[in-house]
Amino acid sequence: MTKSVLGTIVLGYRPLWNRQRELAGVQLFIEVDPVHPVDARHLLRTLEEMWTPTSPPLLLSPHTPHLLQELLQHAPAQAPWIEVKDEWLDDVATLQAVFAARNRGLFLVWRGNSEKLPDPEVAACFEKCLLTLSPEDAVQAARAAAQAPVPGIEQPDSPVLPEQLYEGVASRTLMRHCLDQRHAQALAGWPADDVLHGYRQHGIAPSMEVVAKLIRVVNADESMEIIEQIMSDDPVLVYRFLAHANSPTLGLQSGIDSLRRALMMIGYTSLGRWLEQQLPAVVDDLDLKPIKSAIVLRASLMEMLLDAGEEHELRREVYLCGLFSQMDTLLGEPLGTATQTLPLSERIYDATVTHTGPYEPSLALATSMENEDTIHTRLLCEQHEMDIEEVNRVLLRTLSAIYVAPADGEFGERRRRSRAHTFGS
Repeated sequence: MTKSVLGTIVLGYRPLWNRQRELAGVQLFIEVDPVHPVDARHLLRTLEEMWTPTSPPLLLSPHTPHLLQELLQHAPAQAPWIEVKDEWLDDVATLQAVFAARNRGLFLVWRGNSEKLPDPEVAACFEKCLLTLSPEDAVQAARAAAQAPVPGIEQPDSPVLPEQLYEGVASRTLMRHCLDQRHAQALAGWPADDVLHGYRQHGIAPSMEVVAKLIRVVNADESMEIIEQIMSDDPVLVYRFLAHANSPTLGLQSGIDSLRRALMMIGYTSLGRWLEQQLPAVVDDLDLKPIKSAIVLRASLMEMLLDAGEEHELRREVYLCGLFSQMDTLLGEPLGTATQTLPLSERIYDATVTHTGPYEPSLALATSMENEDTIHTRLLCEQHEMDIEEVNRVLLRTLSAIYVAPADGEFGERRRRSRAHTFGS
């Protein structure tokens, strides 16, 4: 039997966040199995079959120059964007493949350091840059970000180019400078540690956006499925609601360990009243949105990796495990303390705190795939005897199911722009 292309590679991913702090696309890392050659055409067909018009745009990031050349040779013009590392352009065969791909209309992304942009002839082959700020450029950008506009005084130059993609941005100040002041198209990854640092004393409150949306749907008598789906977008809100449902003052059945059961027990009227009570304490910080969205994505991936089948209660428990796996960083308290204050399944505690039990392999794998370094993912699959083909398929299925509303000017647009303007020259 012919081996599927998904059984010969290892995938990882990284979200791309836009100026609205929403998902603009996904960077898909592709490691090649050293034993089996990769059929690039088969891989591209597989991606095409699994993606829909509302799935997030893809940026393919191959780990080897050979796979890059194969993708450049066989990808049609409507294929996902393809990353080309700067150091690989020193190879004549790769450079020729880049020129040929550009002539066929492929959308290519140059990846490299901000202090060493390609020369104009090579730059003309690329639609965008994925840039890492050099230490000197990062200092200069921080100075530009710190200086408020003053009428009549010239602003310091910033090395951050408009409409490009940036990675390795670890500072909240630089993130805001890139996205809000310099209108970068997207950030690959997010400065989560620096954003969360400001909440280390009191933890994070639920999102005003999610609470307000829930109030609207509750008042409109939407189904419990819709309410559960919306609430699940905010791990902190889920945590607080479960704590509320298990509060002795409510006098409800003890040991409510799932969001669906809590919603059914409390009902629309009490839920609406509780949501109104949350409004004075909600937070309106868009910089938190990518952090919570990434946790939700991990929970969705973990749920599908464990393959709970048609057992809905089990699927919800697995999802809750992924949703609470980073509750310590959100609440500012030890994870063991946070999980033990609720009547959760021991399986959730074991996976998130002691890293044992039946859910631990799926949680470890879902966490590992949030990374460019795919070696650990391969090792985990071998350790837990998980089929790499199925793991890759589950990841692609999870990513393709993320809805991304079409928006003019976003990462996935297909309009050809001026090559010179792309690199700010």
